[in-house]
Amino acid sequence: MKRNIIRYATTACLCLAGTISAAYASAELRVFACEPEWAALAEEIGKDLVSVTAATTALQDPHHIQARPSLIARLRKADLLLCTGTELEIGWLPILLRKANNGSVMPGTDGYLEATSVVRLLGKPDRLDRAAGDIHAAGNPHIQTDPRNLLPVAQALGQRLSTLDPANSDQYQQNLADFQQAWRRAIRHWQELAKPLKDQPIVVQHESWIYLEQWLGLRQIATLEPKPGLPPRSRDLAELLERLKTRPAKAIIRAAYLDARAADWLSDHAGIPQVELPFTVGGNAQARDLEGLYSSTISLLLGALTPGQNTEAVTLETPEQ
Repeated sequence: MKRNIIRYATTACLCLAGTISAAYASAELRVFACEPEWAALAEEIGKDLVSVTAATTALQDPHHIQARPSLIARLRKADLLLCTGTELEIGWLPILLRKANNGSVMPGTDGYLEATSVVRLLGKPDRLDRAAGDIHAAGNPHIQTDPRNLLPVAQALGQRLSTLDPANSDQYQQNLADFQQAWRRAIRHWQELAKPLKDQPIVVQHESWIYLEQWLGLRQIATLEPKPGLPPRSRDLAELLERLKTRPAKAIIRAAYLDARAADWLSDHAGIPQVELPFTVGGNAQARDLEGLYSSTISLLLGALTPGQNTEAVTLETPEQ
């Protein structure tokens, strides 16, 4: 009788251990992404092995959000924190980290990854002076406006996921290889479509597009904001309107999350279109994912800057897989 009890207990323990082991092996790695573009990239590389949450949406200014209790709760349970870095989140991420008190995702750990740490940054200021506005000492953080920058970020992310979840390393690496192959093909496709945009003169509302401009050869001739992060006054807009009379632009570029009133005013008075670009995943109905983000961006730019050309073929056209 005792032998049967012992045999039953041993079998039960082995079954329980097997259940726990199976549950652990199938547990999703929890990724907390600061911006929608990195949430989308984490889903591409992690697929069903990860559970992803984004702290911000495309209609929020990523510089300024509230450290809400719901975000603190999610960060407290995260295995990986994936953010832009370069002080983009300086106004709210330190508060989240402190209140979440999750040692696994603190700076310097394997659970903390900044996208800008693996990309060559543009727009480094010649001098640091807060009187110059909302400047970033290390360079412009809006690297996601150039899809080529997603390749080194994806590489770093794939490696980090493998480090945190070595049991599934082969799958992460396969997902990464598949993404890289498809993404390089998509970039070539977009670059071919965007050739008419080269040297087109634009005005931007905020210094968000330096990487997009370099990628497509757009020529920025003015900025609506007199200083980064400082909304233009009536006097600023009037002065800019005068400058455009001698150095005209083809369009005004604005991110979806920004207030449209200043761009609307200049568009009406200068007689040039205002283009609302999605800026990140979710910025418009077409930008539902990373591919849609760049397809929509190029389509909108072509429609505004080269209105005589047929842009129907480029609207959300999917590159061959």
